[in-house]
Parts: sequence; structure tokens; C-alpha cells
Amino acid sequence: MRNISILGSTGSIGTTSLRVIEYYPEKYRVVGLAGGRNIELLKEQIEKFKPRYVAVIEKSDAEILKHEVRLSNPIEILSGEEGFRLIATADEVDIVISAISGSAGLIPTYSAIEAGKDIALANKETLVMAGPLVVSMAKEKGVSILPVDSEHSAIFQCLQGHPKDDIKRVILTASGGPFLKMDIEEMRAVSPALALKHPNWKMGKKITIDSATLMNKGLEVIEARWLFGLNKEQISIIIHPQSIVHSMVEFMDGSVIAQMGVPDMITPIAYALSFPRHLETGAEPLNLAGIGKLTFEEPDMDKFKCLRLSLKALEQGGSMPVVLNAANEVAVEHFLKEEIGFLDIPELIERVMNAHEPKPINRIQDVIEVDKWARNKAFEIIGSFGGQ
Repeated sequence: MRNISILGSTGSIGTTSLRVIEYYPEKYRVVGLAGGRNIELLKEQIEKFKPRYVAVIEKSDAEILKHEVRLSNPIEILSGEEGFRLIATADEVDIVISAISGSAGLIPTYSAIEAGKDIALANKETLVMAGPLVVSMAKEKGVSILPVDSEHSAIFQCLQGHPKDDIKRVILTASGGPFLKMDIEEMRAVSPALALKHPNWKMGKKITIDSATLMNKGLEVIEARWLFGLNKEQISIIIHPQSIVHSMVEFMDGSVIAQMGVPDMITPIAYALSFPRHLETGAEPLNLAGIGKLTFEEPDMDKFKCLRLSLKALEQGGSMPVVLNAANEVAVEHFLKEEIGFLDIPELIERVMNAHEPKPINRIQDVIEVDKWARNKAFEIIGSFGGQ
């Protein structure tokens, strides 16, 4: 029996993780749930899984839960950053599913690693912002970081049984999002509603917009660099609109191993929890004959400028990936509010990056300070955009 805490239990990854746990009650027990503002869903999760600890962002929401949740077993309801930290570090927790969207996932995930907890990592920003610190702390504490992103899970699966020195490169696949065939001039008029219509995956709003700009793939390149101990020359990207091949690994002898499956996050989540086993999940079986054709093409770095900016941030290193991520989060937030246009997203990110001189990241506090600077700079620059 593995005791699990979920950071981001009411989001897409969190709810799918609970499906896996519900499928195997003899293997997994929920100890902690940390959710956002969807209090009604969180109440349902509390009643079904009976966790020992629950955390929410707002203190007012914690008070609502304290009055409305009635369970026979003891439950501690917390709020704010300290509440999330406790969910991640409680003594009885064996593994933490890090599924909070964005930079908010960094501190509780890093705290869990410091406390010696294994991590099922869906929050890519943790490694984007603080990759060297996270990897070093995980090594020091003997912690396993098991990837939940479908692409990194695919690479992780393809690497099993192969020495690291045999790797020539990893090939991350990208669907290309909803605007793969759209002219760049047409993209200027893209609305949030249109950008949220991903052709293959059901995800939260922020990651869906990142998929539309291909920023998501850029962040995944940085994440892969730290997860697998690669250099940037060992990571490639290819567009694969069908989202059946989740990623590939090319070895020194020219052989390429790919991991395939239907686009359903239950598969990589289940593998992270059950590693090294592949357990039944109820996922739809892959029918290649029914699909008929798998296609691949090079990404257009000019049309999808966020991808190029991500690779630049990886090359410059140090604090620049922190700046990239912070500026992107601000840009996506303002785009969803229809305060800037779709193509303003990479424009804003580039301007913030150009205003920053990369410096070493030696402490988590360094990450926090750079993140704050980049957000302030992004807000300052947005003022000059004048809306859409």
C-alpha cells in the first residue's frame, strides 16, 4: 500500500490520478489532497477518498470546508503555501503527485523532495525553473522523480534497460496544436475560445494555451534536459499531429524505440505510480489499422516563436528559464482575459528575456527573486501593448 498526496487534485491530472487510485484501492491510499477554487469537486473527493489532510489556496475556502465536510475519520483542513507544504511533506506520505499548474508547484514539490518523498511529476515548471537544484536535492535525498507528462513518460519507458551512454538523442513529439496549418497572419485574430480547442488532449486552460503556442514543448525540452541528464544537442522536436507516438529515443547504433498509445493521461499517470509495472487502466486500446496513417514534420520556429525562445533560454541557462516561464505565465493570463493578442504572447516573453542578464541559480530563493522580477517586468511591458 502506497500513501499518496496529490497537489492539484481538482485539475485534469489530479482527477485522472484519482481514477487510477480508485481502480486499485488495495495498492494506493489517498493521504492528502490540495485543490484550487473548485470547492464542490474537492468536497466530493474528500467524501470519497477520506484523506487525512486537505489544503486549499484561500483561508475562506478552508473555513467553508471545515463547516461543510462531515467525516467520521479525523481530517486536517489547511490553506495557503504552508498548507500545501504540509500536504507534500506529511510523515505518512510515500509519493507526491505534483500536478499544480505553473510556478505555484515549485515550492511544495521541492519541499516534498527535501522531506524524502518520491515525486510523480506533472508540474514541468519545477524543473524548468529550478532544474539543477531539484535534481541535486533528489540525488541527495535518494528520491525518485517519475515523469507524468506523456512525452517524458514515453522517454522514460523507452530508456528502461538501456545504459545512458547508449543514448544518441531523445525525440519529443508535439501535436502542433489547433493552429498547425494556420497562416501566421490568421493567428493574429485567434481568440482564447479558439485557442482552448485542442485537437487531441483534454487539459487545463494554461497548458492548453501553451500547447497552442508550442511553449509547452519548449518547456518540455528544458524539463527533459534535467530529467534525463542530457545536453541540448541530444533533444529534438518533431510535429506529430495524431499524438499516437508520444516520444522516441534514438540510440548510438541507429535504432529508434518509440512509445505509443491513445492520447489518454491515465496511462503515464498509472505508470508513474506503478513503476516498473504496467497495470490495467481501462484506457482505450490502440488500433493502428483504424488510425491508418501517422505523419511527422519539422516545427516552424518562425510561426511558433515560443518554441525558439524556449531553446534560447535553455542555451543561455542560469536564471533565463525562470524568466521565460514567468513571462509566459503572465502573458497567458492576460491573453485568456483578452487583454493582449495571441501573437503578443511571444512578443512579451522576448521583451522580458531581452531585459534580463542571466545569472547563476544557487538557491530556491534565487529562483523566487528572479520569478518576481520577471513578472514585474512583464506587467510593466504589457502597459505599452494597449490591448488587442
